[in-house]
Amino acid sequence: MADIAAGIAHLKAEKKAVILAHNYQLPEVQDLADHLGDSLGLSIQATKTDAKVIIFCGVDFMAETAAVLNPGKIVIHPAPEAMCPMSMMIDAANVRDLKKQHPGAPVIAYVNTSAEVKAESDICCTSSNAVKVVQSLPDREVIFIPDTNLGLYVQRFVKDKLIHLWPGYCPTHQQITKEDLLRLKQAHPRAIAIVHPECVPEVIDVADKAFSTEGLIGFIKSSGEKEFIIGTEGGLIHRLKKIAPDKIYYEMPHAVCPTMKKITPAHILRSLQTLEPRVVIEKAIMDKARGPIERMVNMGRGD
Repeated sequence: MADIAAGIAHLKAEKKAVILAHNYQLPEVQDLADHLGDSLGLSIQATKTDAKVIIFCGVDFMAETAAVLNPGKIVIHPAPEAMCPMSMMIDAANVRDLKKQHPGAPVIAYVNTSAEVKAESDICCTSSNAVKVVQSLPDREVIFIPDTNLGLYVQRFVKDKLIHLWPGYCPTHQQITKEDLLRLKQAHPRAIAIVHPECVPEVIDVADKAFSTEGLIGFIKSSGEKEFIIGTEGGLIHRLKKIAPDKIYYEMPHAVCPTMKKITPAHILRSLQTLEPRVVIEKAIMDKARGPIERMVNMGRGD
């Protein structure tokens, strides 16, 4: 591992590269990253870097987003097989059908979607700013894709709009159950239970808080409490232990995203050596997808 890390550091400097990694990545990948974050944070970071090469350690739609926002840079996704299951639950044709069913309703695309889907949308959002994005639109009806659970979470705070949902979901967060959460709460009565808005409504109902990953980190950093149940992908706990090492974290069972774990340090080293595999998107789609993403980025966070 030391040799791989040294090789990565050397090639990063030589090729003017930056490594962006999502909070759910393997611990050893997180440790190599120049920037860690959630989808929105990394999207913003992708627009700020002056690096010529972006190594994006996450799932496919994240690397695509970085490529759309940085058309003049080389964007590399070290493991193209690391694809988001939720993203694959909807395509551009589905979005066009939804627009026909609900004429005039703007399309809000969760960032967990392909560039083709974003290109058919009006604005993107992440779990951290979804409520803010929906509230910002003057329309009485909106189309929210593809995550039903996040859409239902947004509906709790936006009572004056009709939100048309698509039956997509995150398999990892779908596996977090009310029963498991209640068992952990019973076993650790002092712990604050924080879950991700991609969880099913009944899980959110019995949790103490619901936050995006960055919102969760911010809450824990500022909290005087010492014990926390982490109701999202377990990879986040590695970062939490670094940020707030004096606190105790309890991981939910089965909360592992297998595709998020496909990238390894060896993949990163190989990508820096070869500058492959590059993210390539048709220019027309990139140009259409950029607007909805930039509108999201310009809105910033919601938590």
